[in-house]
Amino acid sequence: MFDKLEAVVRRFEILTERLSDPSLYDRPTELRETNTERANIEPIVFKFREYKKIKAEIEGNKDIIHNEKDEEMRDMAKEELSDLEAKLPLVEQELKLLLLPKDPNDDRNVILEIRSGAGGDEASIFVGDMWRMYRSYFGAKGWKAEVVSLSEGERGIKEIIVNVSGDKVYSRMKYESGAHRVQRVPETEAQGRVHTSTITVAVMPEADEVGDVVLDMNEIRIDVYRSGGSGGQSVNTSDSAVRLTHMPTGIVIAMQDERSQLKNKEKAFKILKTKIYDLRIQEAHAKEAATRKGLVGTGDRSERIRTYNYPQGRISDHRINFTIYNLPNFMNGDIDQVIDALIAHNQAILLQGDEE
Repeated sequence: MFDKLEAVVRRFEILTERLSDPSLYDRPTELRETNTERANIEPIVFKFREYKKIKAEIEGNKDIIHNEKDEEMRDMAKEELSDLEAKLPLVEQELKLLLLPKDPNDDRNVILEIRSGAGGDEASIFVGDMWRMYRSYFGAKGWKAEVVSLSEGERGIKEIIVNVSGDKVYSRMKYESGAHRVQRVPETEAQGRVHTSTITVAVMPEADEVGDVVLDMNEIRIDVYRSGGSGGQSVNTSDSAVRLTHMPTGIVIAMQDERSQLKNKEKAFKILKTKIYDLRIQEAHAKEAATRKGLVGTGDRSERIRTYNYPQGRISDHRINFTIYNLPNFMNGDIDQVIDALIAHNQAILLQGDEE
């Protein structure tokens, strides 16, 4: 581990020296890449320096205990040594976590899809509840959420697609992908019986405009048609709605929210690229999960990951058998406790793999 840390320190010093070169500022792409790489390893360097400082202070205090004739000085050194020896393993653990391999997509913005599943109107109502929950969470994090597409049902939302941008959005939101189950008495239930409904959430790292996905236009069928509102009425007399079909994967993207065909096409292509990129990530993650049992993140979209039990005020995440009883706060956007538990679980699995 320490050889790796010394190499990180050397790289940090090289990048710092490079940033002092005035000519670098004439090369914006290289400047951005240098700044990003330095910022990513800076926490490791600072933590390693803290670790070495504690180690040096431990040795210094041991020297005082063995060689100092003043008893009061020796007692002070013993007290300080005890505190330092208790702190050292904690800092070492923090260093190990910082050295774990990073998900290359963690810094990306995301495309969030929430869709109603089994349960009819109640599922659509819960989609709306979940969207309000996430919207509150995004606000608390200082993230920006832009609704790309919205399909309303008679009582709730059938599907909503949102572009979420901000600091390290994917690093936390990736754990939300999967099937979410709600157990409660629906607004539509006259007998007071508890029903079970499901919705699906997909969190996809946004594909870069250049490089991530190169589309072959010969593999894409583009259909244009007139936008339709709820009930089938026409809301636009021109063919502004766009449907893209990516024939190799079978992915279909339909977009009609904008009155401009060009804008709908731009949005549709952006989502198509993101979906193709996400498909590749899921395939890679499936291979990784096969070698690291218990790893969670961007797994099977059909996997039931969480239950929201309203009568008991309970949220249960089935992937890590984690349950809390603060459903009202959770649905108001206070979801970090569960996400933090999922991150800690993944870190433990990765640490275990590194030690084997």
